[in-house]
Amino acid sequence: MDIETMNKTNDYKVADITLAEFGRKEIQLAEIEMPGLMALREQYREAKPLAGARISGCIHMTIQSAVLIETLIELGAEVRWSSCNIYSTQDHAAAAIADAGHAVFAWKGETEKEFWWCIEQTLNFSNDRGPNILLDDGGDLTKIVLEKYKELIPEIKGVSEETTTGVQRLYQLFKEGNLPFPAINVNDSVTKSKFDNKYGCRESLADG
Repeated sequence: MDIETMNKTNDYKVADITLAEFGRKEIQLAEIEMPGLMALREQYREAKPLAGARISGCIHMTIQSAVLIETLIELGAEVRWSSCNIYSTQDHAAAAIADAGHAVFAWKGETEKEFWWCIEQTLNFSNDRGPNILLDDGGDLTKIVLEKYKELIPEIKGVSEETTTGVQRLYQLFKEGNLPFPAINVNDSVTKSKFDNKYGCRESLADG
């Protein structure tokens, strides 16, 4: 793919937008299996508790992430998304999110240059503002903000990190006095360590 021509006409970049219908069907199935997020939508969709949140996400662009993205948006947040892994994107999931009008920059088989380009696209919100919340998986989003886009730091309220690698990076930054905003260690939470880490891989293998 020609990285210089990406994102000229639409606020997304995916492998094949025609996969959106298939992706939407899978998202609808996943919603049935994710009652927690769906309950949050039902309870808070009117209150919009995330109004004003500008969330940059760098997490695997899967069907399950699509349910999360649309939950955040329904609760009032503005969301821009990329994948934390060049091979993990489910292209039909990304297509469905893009087709719904949401900003997503992810496809399976990105080059390293494209990977970093995609992350950068998640940092530019309306009115040329940056994010105020980071959702990270592996620490790459946090890394690029701290090293290349320091001007965004003052508005960032915090970051959540869900991998051991990313958490270790954050602890190191904290020890050095270089962590400029609060960080939530999702990786060591009960639901992640006792359920996702134990059952997630097994369920994923069975799912295909």
